[in-house]
Amino acid sequence: MTGCLLTALPLGIAALLATPAMAETMTVAITADIRSSEPGVNRDDNTDGVILNVVEGLVAYAEDARVKPLLAKSVDVSEDGLTYTFSLREGIKFHNGAEMTSADVLWSWQRYMDPATEWRCLPEFDGSSGLKVVSAETPDPGTFVMKLDKPSALFLATLARTDCAMTAILHKDSLKADGSWDKPVATGPFKLGEWKRGEYVTLTRFDGYQSPPGDKPDGYVGSKRPLIEDARFLIVPDAATVKAALLGGSLDASQVVDSDVPELKQNAALTVSAPQVASKHALLFQTRDRLLSNVKLRQAIAASLDMEQLVAAASNGLGVPNNSAVPVNSAYYDEVHKRGYKHDVERAKALLAEAGYKGETVTILANQRVHVPSYAVAVMAQAMMQAAGIKAEIEVLEWATQLDRYQTGKYQMQSFSYSSRLDPALSYEQFAGPKDEQPRKIWENPKALALLDQAYVVADENKRAGIFHEMHELMMEDTPLIVLYNGVGSWAYSSRLEGFSTWESKPRLWEVSVVD
Repeated sequence: MTGCLLTALPLGIAALLATPAMAETMTVAITADIRSSEPGVNRDDNTDGVILNVVEGLVAYAEDARVKPLLAKSVDVSEDGLTYTFSLREGIKFHNGAEMTSADVLWSWQRYMDPATEWRCLPEFDGSSGLKVVSAETPDPGTFVMKLDKPSALFLATLARTDCAMTAILHKDSLKADGSWDKPVATGPFKLGEWKRGEYVTLTRFDGYQSPPGDKPDGYVGSKRPLIEDARFLIVPDAATVKAALLGGSLDASQVVDSDVPELKQNAALTVSAPQVASKHALLFQTRDRLLSNVKLRQAIAASLDMEQLVAAASNGLGVPNNSAVPVNSAYYDEVHKRGYKHDVERAKALLAEAGYKGETVTILANQRVHVPSYAVAVMAQAMMQAAGIKAEIEVLEWATQLDRYQTGKYQMQSFSYSSRLDPALSYEQFAGPKDEQPRKIWENPKALALLDQAYVVADENKRAGIFHEMHELMMEDTPLIVLYNGVGSWAYSSRLEGFSTWESKPRLWEVSVVD
């Protein structure tokens, strides 16, 4: 690795990157330090990517975005949808050797529900966002019971959310004697080792780990055996340094920028994967704008876009068009959701005439952050809109400024990215809602909001699928936004790793072995 790339790094990281990877130790790069080791509290995606190898919850997401038992062996729901009974797996050990019982589950839950903990998902369960858990009980050491104030199809999905840290079950030893946070003493396949702030975080294998059933990883369930002795997460913010370290063999795995994928694929010592994730890249319309309140104009813009060409250019050929709010990896994604907008310039021109469009300027807001396609999408959309006779301009903003304009609804169009939401109802909720109460909302069709309300309550999968079909067809007609494609989580990893995989762009350290 060239010295000029290393000189900008702290000496500890530079020294680690200057040496070959060690046997039985896996070295992974992350772009920034973790924010804390406290699950679901002070966190971001980098933090989750590390900590979710350490902690586990009662339930977790599988590959198809269904929620399945994890520390629970089964979940029974009462006929009225108000009582959830979790039967716990036997023999589960915490990192300190103590056996997990329902008392630990209750202690963890009560701590999360204490506002002083500042758990980010507290509003989802205390009634602030509509749903309230009215009681939590432990009828015996192997059973945990939760009661809700009303039925909710999203209760388990919310417990399993990665930003909630899967509502991780912790031992009391996670706290210091004075009650302040120390470190996670949890049940996951790895234990937190050393955290040298600004440089690295190490995880060590938990030899007492009991894997869930399964013959392979399945999201955050399935087989989760810790095979490597330890893993080291290095903080390396510079993409060029990451690429050089991967090519030089001092780094085992890292997320990479899409533009580096072709070069990295040429290296026989590396494997590159680019699975689709549940984030969404979209063009947003302000439907209360003087021009864009006209649905014919919005439909004309949609017809002007060559989705295949736009997505290929914006994603360096890695993305696949998807005009649905339901992510392609969802169990609900089917033939109905594959129906998208058709590129038809002549139809676009006819719709412009019907809209009474007279050449007014439409401004697209965008930013130039490295890991999002905001600007690339805006450039392609501008060219395609202009080819259909729509005068389009791009206004490039700093991300903080663009986000403020999004939050306040002060724009005509935006090239914007939404973070992952695995349940379709949560995906639609990101942009559907009343603008008077939440100016950031995009779609306020009363019929759509009524369907969304049903999706929050109806638990039957077939009935929910019908609701999401209706919502997709209505969204295609209304065109309040144009979902373009789901995100791509590009990772490169060394051929000395066997079994390495990611899910939703987060590294899974279990079922990975080092083959030198």
